[in-house]
Amino acid sequence: MGPKYKKPEAEIGRKCDCPHNRVRSRNKGLFALLELQLRSLCKSVQITLAKLPMAYDDTNPQEVTAAPEKSGAPNVDLQDCGMAQAARLLGDRWTLLIVREALYGVTRFDAMQSDLGVPRTVLADRLRKLCAAGVLTKRAYRVPGQRTRDQYVLTMAGVDLAAPMIALMQWGDKHLRDGEPIVEIVDRHDQKACHVGFINGNGEPVCAGDVRLARTN
Repeated sequence: MGPKYKKPEAEIGRKCDCPHNRVRSRNKGLFALLELQLRSLCKSVQITLAKLPMAYDDTNPQEVTAAPEKSGAPNVDLQDCGMAQAARLLGDRWTLLIVREALYGVTRFDAMQSDLGVPRTVLADRLRKLCAAGVLTKRAYRVPGQRTRDQYVLTMAGVDLAAPMIALMQWGDKHLRDGEPIVEIVDRHDQKACHVGFINGNGEPVCAGDVRLARTN
């Protein structure tokens, strides 16, 4: 064998300037800049519901127009907003998928872990948080010949998540699956499809463009 190649001292510690590394470095810089901007925004932002893009142009759904600056809608701080508080509890991938499992009737730890492929430590942590928040509750069960274990069932607060979770599913079917659902929600009496939407006090459906945000006090 010939002598081993020894890297010149001038090159030691110097990063390779190949195109792949240049692209990776550039992407890393962009992500770092984006993260910095998001952190800065999160520190200073106050959710202004008056500026939510509820107004839209039916003739061109690609162009969303912001509501007028003085629309009369209330300003709601993050700590007072039910939407923000729900997002704080449910706003990570695993938590939403665990709630989905529970809504599908999967209640046992091992079954959830097998379905989702979630690390066991992460699953245990999310289940603990959902139980503490009153979304799930533990219920003991025992398979003959095995030790007693806990299963996780929905509380009434958890059952109330069915409507927003189904709305999320129907949104995904419409916008991410080209309107081709794998399952649908049907009335158990006549088997007709059901859809989540806005309903007024008279039980009449209301289109999204006709609703507005109003303070309750």
